[in-house]
Amino acid sequence: MPAPTPRPVIIGTGLAGTRLAQRLGEDAVLIGEEPHAPYNRVLLAEVLAGTYAPDVIALPRTPASPLRTRAVRIDRERRVVQCENGTEVPYETLVLATGSNPVLPPLRGLFAPGATELPLGVHAFRTMDDCLALSRAVTEGTRAVVIGGGLLGVSAARALARRGAQVVLTQQAERLMERQLDPRSSALVHRHLAELGVEIHTECRVRGVRVEDGHVRRVELHDGFMLDTDVTVLACGVRPRTGLAQAAGLDVRKGIVVDDELRTSDPHIRAVGDCAQHAGTVYGLATPALEQADALAALLTGAEAAYTGTRTLTRLTLPHEAGPLDLAAFGEPDPLPGDDVVQLTDATRGTYRKVVVRGDRLVGGVLVGELASVGALALAWEANESLAADDAVGAPLLHLLTHDGGL
Repeated sequence: MPAPTPRPVIIGTGLAGTRLAQRLGEDAVLIGEEPHAPYNRVLLAEVLAGTYAPDVIALPRTPASPLRTRAVRIDRERRVVQCENGTEVPYETLVLATGSNPVLPPLRGLFAPGATELPLGVHAFRTMDDCLALSRAVTEGTRAVVIGGGLLGVSAARALARRGAQVVLTQQAERLMERQLDPRSSALVHRHLAELGVEIHTECRVRGVRVEDGHVRRVELHDGFMLDTDVTVLACGVRPRTGLAQAAGLDVRKGIVVDDELRTSDPHIRAVGDCAQHAGTVYGLATPALEQADALAALLTGAEAAYTGTRTLTRLTLPHEAGPLDLAAFGEPDPLPGDDVVQLTDATRGTYRKVVVRGDRLVGGVLVGELASVGALALAWEANESLAADDAVGAPLLHLLTHDGGL
C-alpha cells in the first residue's frame, strides 16, 4: 500500500479545482482529463462568437502542472485515486471538483440503439472541445437550432448569430431565462436576440430529431413542425458530475453532499464547485465555486473558515452593433403577495430596473441597460439587513427609489 502523501489531491481543472490549486500552491496535486490548459468556462460563448481566442480565457497557471489523465476510481480503504493511464495517486485529503455534465434531453432519434455518442450535427456546449467543434461547423448561413432558452442557450444563440448562422432558439418555458429574469427583462433579451436575426420559439417543446445519412438534418417540435438544421446545439442545462463519488459510496443526492467545511460523508474527501450540494443547494455557478474553493483552501492551510452559502448574482452582456445589452439579476425577481415592488423604466435610454422588497429587506432585483448601481444593490441584498434606516446599507436602495444612483 503506497504511503499517503500530505498533499491534497484535487480531481478537476475547472474554476473550483484550479482556484483551489492556485491557493494551495505546490502543496496540491491536480488531476484533469481535458487536454487544454484550465480555462474559464463562463467565457466559452465569447470564444464561439469569435470575440476571444481560446488562449485568452485560460486561467492563471497553477504552481504544478496538472496530471492529464482521467480519474476512474477512488479506493477509499487505501486512500488512492486510480487513473485511466494506470497511475495511482495516494492522498490524505482528496477534493472532488469534478464539475457537471450537460443534460442530454430524451429526444426521439437522438441516440441510435446502443449508441453512446451524439450523432453528427448535434453538439453539447460545455467544454472547450464542444466550443471548437461548433466553431468548425458554423460558417456564414449555417442553419443552427439551439434547444434551451436559459442563460446557456441565450449565450450560444447570440454567439452563433454573430458568426453569421441562421439561428432558431427553442425554449420550453414561456420566456427566455425564466429562472433569472422577470417577464419584462426577459422580453428585452428576446427583442435583442431578434434584432440579431435569431428566430425564437417559446412555450415550444422539442420532440425529436431526424437523421439523414448519419447527420441530424431536422428538429421535430411537439406539434409536428419541422425545423431544418445543419447544426443542433443542446443547451438544456447541466447536472452534477457525481459518478466517481457514487461508485466510491459517498452520500450523493442532487450532488455530492457536503457540510460547512466542504466535507463529504468520508472525512478524508471534500467536494467543491458544480458537483457539490451544500445545505440542499447545487449552485452550478462560478461565484459559489470560487467561494467554496477559497473557504476550503483556508481550512486546509489551518485557518478557521466555513462555507455558509452564496447569494448569487447573474450578469450577462449581449454585444450588438448598436450597443451591448447589459443585464444583472439577483435574488427573487418575481414578488410574492405582500411584497413591495419598484420598477423604473427609461424607454429612451433602454434601461429597466426593478427591485423587490419584503418587509424591510431587499430580496431581489433585475437591472437592464445601465448597471451603475448594481454593486450597491447587490451589497444591500447580500447584507440582508434592514433598509428602514438611511445607513450605509439602506442608502443605495433609497437612491434608486428617488431616481438617483445613475438614473
